[in-house]
Amino acid sequence: MTPALLASALLLFVTLGYVSLCAASPFGDCRKCGGWGFATKTDRKGRPKRGKDCRRCKATGKRIRIGRHLYNVAARLHRDGTR
Repeated sequence: MTPALLASALLLFVTLGYVSLCAASPFGDCRKCGGWGFATKTDRKGRPKRGKDCRRCKATGKRIRIGRHLYNVAARLHRDGTR
């Protein structure tokens, strides 16, 4: 198997895997808060304490994946163009 054919097969496999991930689970954990929905702070005794709500995910702890966002944009564009 030539290296170019192997590279293209690997790229196709990774792409199809990401597409299936976006279809099965369109939302992932927020990168800023780690999926908690808030920042963690410590009090004066060093115990963990809930901090402010995460502004990026609006305290949900979830974000939309990039591939799903691109699919939504393409579907909206197609839907608006065929009306």
